[in-house]
Amino acid sequence: QFLFVVTFSTFLLCCVDYDVLFATRPLNHSHVPERAKVTLPDAVLPAPQCARRLRGSGWLLFLLVLAGAVWLCRLVTALRRLVGYWEIRSFYIRALGIPAEELCNHSWQSVQARLLALQRRQPLCVPRRELTELDIHHRILRFRNYTVAMVNKSLLPVRFRLPLLGPVVFLTRGLQFNLELLLFRGPAALFQNTWSLRPQVKRAGARRALARGLARAAVLLGVANLALCPCVLGWRLLLAFFSYAEGLKRAPGSLGARRWSLYARHYLRHFNELGHELQARLGRGHAPATRYMDSFSSPLLAVLARHVGFFAGSVLAVLIVLTVYDEDVLTVQHILTAITLLGLVVTVARSFIPDEHAVWCPEQLLQRVLAHVHYLPEHWQGRAGRAETRAEMAQLFQYKAVFILEELLSPLVTPLILIFAFPPRALDIVDFFRNFTVEVAGVGDICSFAQLDVRHHGNPQVSAGPGGALLCPCWAGRATSLPPQWLSEGHTEAPPERQAEHGKTELSLMRFALSNPSWRPPPPARRFLGHLQAQVTRDAATAPAPRHLLPEGPLPASLLSEDS
Repeated sequence: QFLFVVTFSTFLLCCVDYDVLFATRPLNHSHVPERAKVTLPDAVLPAPQCARRLRGSGWLLFLLVLAGAVWLCRLVTALRRLVGYWEIRSFYIRALGIPAEELCNHSWQSVQARLLALQRRQPLCVPRRELTELDIHHRILRFRNYTVAMVNKSLLPVRFRLPLLGPVVFLTRGLQFNLELLLFRGPAALFQNTWSLRPQVKRAGARRALARGLARAAVLLGVANLALCPCVLGWRLLLAFFSYAEGLKRAPGSLGARRWSLYARHYLRHFNELGHELQARLGRGHAPATRYMDSFSSPLLAVLARHVGFFAGSVLAVLIVLTVYDEDVLTVQHILTAITLLGLVVTVARSFIPDEHAVWCPEQLLQRVLAHVHYLPEHWQGRAGRAETRAEMAQLFQYKAVFILEELLSPLVTPLILIFAFPPRALDIVDFFRNFTVEVAGVGDICSFAQLDVRHHGNPQVSAGPGGALLCPCWAGRATSLPPQWLSEGHTEAPPERQAEHGKTELSLMRFALSNPSWRPPPPARRFLGHLQAQVTRDAATAPAPRHLLPEGPLPASLLSEDS
């Protein structure tokens, strides 16, 4: 794809005669008198002339050399990954006994069970006789658990308050790549390899020197991003055009569709939750989240959209009728452009007109969202119908157009964040890695939050969710609405600074126990889960029969979430 975009863009710049293509200069057909029409080959310059135009542009040659270097780096990376994928394939076939053609018949739990059985027969991890499901997830999600924890503790510079715009969240794939390079994979990263921190990170006396080094690395990385900004921005614009232009023409309303933002995928992610599990959970929450966001409408905007849609639709209808009556209308200059733009205006206007049969029930809709995503800010309770709540929800569940715009702005904004916003947080980030890292034999250094230790990281004072109760996922076929205080109260010794926010430790523990029924949790976690299961059983025994419950209620919303 990279090679095609670069080659095709160069061809459009150097090898097309736009005077012939736009008919601003007549084409000489004297050598072929019977042919009067202009064809596409007539607008393509001969190869020698194309090469001369290419050699005459120094900037273009420089960009092509730079693109070639980038392509070679990507090729080497792809080949290395291909070798790794081939080794994984061989491991599945020879060690796990799963042929390639049968892989689609196995769930992740089945693969994991075979891996644990293999460790018992032929130790893959020498320091440990037996591995657990939690150890496997720690190995796979080592860096991801750190990132989720830092988002949970609001350490990463992704939330800002801007003049006129107010609170905004900015996290793009480009910024995420730079943060991972800075913390985990780069030459100045806090990790010295893929499984252990640098020894000085664990020493309190070296924290300030490490923070200064990390801040300096962030500034240098930001300057490098700034220097490459024109090239990266040009690439982003080209890629966005080739990716979305055809879809926008075919379905203009696609930009109005919503998707979970990259920030939401970190904010809503449980500790030790694999990518496919997160994708399935957020996929189930997409429909209720869309219904909640669509329930808001502006009467003034709706009236304006109706009139704009009427005017644009009227003109479009006349042009279509004239085209049907006589197709020569299409030869009029810019008539197809007018039809396309009018169709786009009509589609966009219709998206702002609410359904006349829609019922305003934001609290119930937000509870249905909560039944799937499990995390929503505490101050949303009882305020689901407020514009402020919708604006904050839009940061998690954004328009596709906003996602594209953020990715286009990323080459401009990412260097500023690295140079100005990251250095002041460098000391807090170094302290976080020192205070919340534990070394596990056979696994390496991992984030302590990922151990799901309710005693050391539980949060017993998390307020209830929207509607007065925080829904927990289905437990043994039942659901419960937790009381205003978490059930980990009395099970935790964690001071406030060591507690995970929003009950993430408790919910992550519940989800992991549900996804891995054969896992044997440590005694504190087992006591918490037993206490919770007893509470769920009591709630289910005293709750009305399901046929007497309204489908919009919190209990049936959790029951219908298909979360487990």
